[in-house]
Amino acid sequence: MMKDKTVHKPLARQTDFDAGRQDAGMLELGVCYYPEQWPRAKWEEDAARMVELGLAWVRIGEFSWSRIEPQSGVFHWEWFDEAVEVLGKAGLKVIIGTPTAAPPKWLVDRYPDILPVDARGVVRKFGARRHYCFSSQRYRLEAARITEAVAQRYGAHPFVHAWQTDNEYGDHDTIHSYSRAALHAFREWLAARYGTIEELNRAWGTTFWSMHYNSFDEVDLPNNLVEEPTPTHLVDYFRFASDEVQSFNKAQVDIIRRHSPGRPVTHNFMSQNTDFDHYKVGEDIDIASWDVYPMGGLINGRLSAEEKQRYLRVGDPDQPAFNHDLYRAVGRGRVWVMEQQPGPVNWASHNQSPADGMVRLWTWLAYAHGVDMVSYFRWRQAPFAQEQFHAGLLLPNSEEDQGYKEVAQVIAEMKRLPKGEKRSKASVALLLDYDSRFATRALPQGRDYAASAIALDWYSAVSRLGVDIDFVGQHSCLDGYRLVLAPDLVIPDADFIMRLKASGAKVLFGPRSGSKTRDMHIPADLPPGALGDFLDFRVTRVESLPAFQSETVLYGNTRHQTTGWRETIRTTETVLATFQGDYRPDAPALIGNEKARYCATLPRDEFLLKLMEDTLAWAKVDSLPDLGDLRLARRGKLHFAFNYGSTAASAPAAADATFLVGSRSVAPVDVAIWIEATQDAAIK
Repeated sequence: MMKDKTVHKPLARQTDFDAGRQDAGMLELGVCYYPEQWPRAKWEEDAARMVELGLAWVRIGEFSWSRIEPQSGVFHWEWFDEAVEVLGKAGLKVIIGTPTAAPPKWLVDRYPDILPVDARGVVRKFGARRHYCFSSQRYRLEAARITEAVAQRYGAHPFVHAWQTDNEYGDHDTIHSYSRAALHAFREWLAARYGTIEELNRAWGTTFWSMHYNSFDEVDLPNNLVEEPTPTHLVDYFRFASDEVQSFNKAQVDIIRRHSPGRPVTHNFMSQNTDFDHYKVGEDIDIASWDVYPMGGLINGRLSAEEKQRYLRVGDPDQPAFNHDLYRAVGRGRVWVMEQQPGPVNWASHNQSPADGMVRLWTWLAYAHGVDMVSYFRWRQAPFAQEQFHAGLLLPNSEEDQGYKEVAQVIAEMKRLPKGEKRSKASVALLLDYDSRFATRALPQGRDYAASAIALDWYSAVSRLGVDIDFVGQHSCLDGYRLVLAPDLVIPDADFIMRLKASGAKVLFGPRSGSKTRDMHIPADLPPGALGDFLDFRVTRVESLPAFQSETVLYGNTRHQTTGWRETIRTTETVLATFQGDYRPDAPALIGNEKARYCATLPRDEFLLKLMEDTLAWAKVDSLPDLGDLRLARRGKLHFAFNYGSTAASAPAAADATFLVGSRSVAPVDVAIWIEATQDAAIK
């Protein structure tokens, strides 16, 4: 079958981009749908039921390459044309995903060098998804070719309102490939970065262990070594791999924009993934979206076994909110949820069911944190293949599952809320720097050191005090923030430090901040390097500590326990907390001045909560007493409370509050939404 060259006329006006912005109105809901997996006779029924439920968006196509192009150059468009028509005529706005996350078997057989290679040097085969290497020039050509074909055909289609590039960059540990293509691309990247091999030798410290290189062609990828590579080698590889993702994604975005002007382009990022710089990918898209799976996030996440048991069916209370706020920053204020978990999943080490009510709670949580569209994965549970245990809104026999009923409840509740409410800028910003994450991955210094978990701990402590948080990178504008939290700024950028110092914000630095230069060296005059502009101190020794070793810190009049990390510092600044015990008693654990504070250990639990409470007060940010299992958020004049606990909690609403959803007494797994009359009058 030859390629159909039918082209739809472009839209008369560009309304779709506006639909993705924060000022679009009320939350919109959608669903992920796979028409190729269901009989053609079901499509109209499914589309009608989606609209009857109240859904507005539907994502299709991200795994459809082998059905669209079953043989090289042979395109079967009719079924996809029909799917778009059926869904669009029913009243749904279609999001098309470029199908590059799952290249077809014929392509792999023709060009086996497109396959990725793992760190052991083993080729990762066809038979699942994400089986491609970002550095393969052949695959880049093929990905551009199929993207061009899809975008050219549907770019101006009146039912196509948005696009998604690929699917979940980084899933299944697929950012880092050690193929021949990656090796050649890495050498070229290094030559562009360093200019001369002498400069690379200096930066990498190759006088150590006789690692000197005579040319860039001698450099190998940092895998299968007898010992660990030089950390600069490894961090440069991480930077290179990140840049490969950005350029791969940008190529698709450019094609889509050429054929589909006016419609937003997104990518669905993953939770807690720092294998590449999401800010850089975010520069090239219109809306950042991410895939929300709190049940797996809990099982695979940071909490203790006891806490995981406590939150087993509600998830980590702060992990979804953390990522909503992060991707709001990645999307420069524009964020969607492309896949919201509606029930049990299939991919975690254990796969429990969310409590009844959690799908509703997660949906309102997303809206409270600035999300404008929530799409559920998936419409109907698949009775075959890898995701048979992954719930949908419908059971495999098309009966309504629990998630369907909770979506219907959300849609009914939406009618009670005012439209057009925007998420306001917070007073507190949390710094997440991907280069610093690469640094701690290359040099963790302790097997249990996990920067992502540490940042989430800091976020959680502030959230428990009822304070909203924004995320910033070192590129971000800092205007308007009273406090910047930097839990792990390992590699500070000189321009960022200058802007932070000039800003009105106070700053709390966590341990390891300023400990490395961009070349991954210890600063010439010892850490904290560039942070010396804020605080007068030097780090003379660092320790990573096993979990069984508890260090005592005297903070105020209270002794707290901490573990994991301890630094020995020399300072002229005011000492705010000290280490106690037999080893170097009274050594500084927390120091500070009018502008900045530095913590020389990893505060946890009650110590971390107390530190954040005091830090907020120092920065003149209003907070509440510890909320326990209750979480709050604000979007415009709307106040939200979410109860992750097992007992009812009281929403801290003003006496004149009008509750639009729920009541002042927030039951377990429940939501309250209210407006305060005094505040509403002030806003008007």
